[in-house]
Amino acid sequence: MQPRHPETVWVKATLLLVSTLTVMAGATIAPSLPAMRQHFAEVPNADYWVRLVLTVPALFIALGAPIAGTIIDRFGRKRWLTLSVLAYGLAGSSGFFLNDIGWILVGRLVLGLSVAGIMTTATTLVADYYLGAARAQFLGVQAAFMGLGGVLFLTLGGYLADVSWRFPFLIYMTAWLLLPLVLVVLPEPVRVSRAEALAMAAANPEPVPWALLGATFAIALLTQIVFYMIPVQIPFYLQQLSGATGSQSGLAIALATLAAASSSLSYQKLKARFTFTAIYALAFGLMGVGYLAIAQASSYGGVLVGLAIAGLGLGLFTPNMTVCLTSATPAALRGRILGGLTTSFFFGQFISPLVSQPLSQQLGLATTYGLAGGLMLLLGAITLAVMAHWRRLAQRQRLL
Repeated sequence: MQPRHPETVWVKATLLLVSTLTVMAGATIAPSLPAMRQHFAEVPNADYWVRLVLTVPALFIALGAPIAGTIIDRFGRKRWLTLSVLAYGLAGSSGFFLNDIGWILVGRLVLGLSVAGIMTTATTLVADYYLGAARAQFLGVQAAFMGLGGVLFLTLGGYLADVSWRFPFLIYMTAWLLLPLVLVVLPEPVRVSRAEALAMAAANPEPVPWALLGATFAIALLTQIVFYMIPVQIPFYLQQLSGATGSQSGLAIALATLAAASSSLSYQKLKARFTFTAIYALAFGLMGVGYLAIAQASSYGGVLVGLAIAGLGLGLFTPNMTVCLTSATPAALRGRILGGLTTSFFFGQFISPLVSQPLSQQLGLATTYGLAGGLMLLLGAITLAVMAHWRRLAQRQRLL
């Protein structure tokens, strides 16, 4: 079996399946957190250590993504993706076998580095294989597929967590089922040598939009700090609010992921009608309303409504950022730039509990969700103000 043309179903299916692995990186074990906290109750600061088991992969994804981007720009995509998928299954499942929380954290560290390779390489391959509207469409489908994969794995993780907090770790072994597809299906994009790339860049210089990069990375960081309050804190919030089980927590988180998948599927249609900035404003608004609904909820059902609304907003961010960056930045720097975006995403996930946990201890989880919702609405208002300012500037230029 030879590597296939990017337009074939096999190539597209492999890219989509590999992309689902990034969703599993942390949130799959979220329903296990309350039971894991009880198991390690005698460990000092168990609340923090258990939450770090969920989020420490994000730190090492953040640290590893720029390195992965540099490696794939210089040495190619496919080999690094294969090694990353292999390490993912080994490191991810280690929590099932290990008994010391310190060693579990080491396994999660290695998992993070492998996800850095998978996410950066998979998204870069999409940008390599497809152009223009086809790229926007596939990135929307990719984000949706990641969300649907999250629904499956989170739901399964919730039911397994009711049996034992260790069982959800076994889900990571599914990565090894994808290794044959990565090896024999995906074509390696044609690359020019480093000397040729430098010569082409000198002859046809493409400016790097630093302001756009900075703004996009900042949005990715802030939205992930807020979003990751769902897998980190929702199991505890639902347990406190309605005595929810692990499976109920998994279903609740999966609902937010399903809503995100549905809005990602609509991304191409929205992009055909609205600007990148307008889609950001819509996404901020939906997340803000959703989190305020969670804060005001008095039952399990009320939280589900808020999670669904917030998920609709969340699903627009990833394709919007990726399409914007790949459309406006030099192709020779694509891996490094998308590695930087991955760093921003996952650094936000890592520091999320470091921000939300002290706030929740001081103010309570409901108030913390309310503050997060207010922040998202403020960012949406700022985005609308920026759009209005740009529109006024454009009108003045036309008058001149």
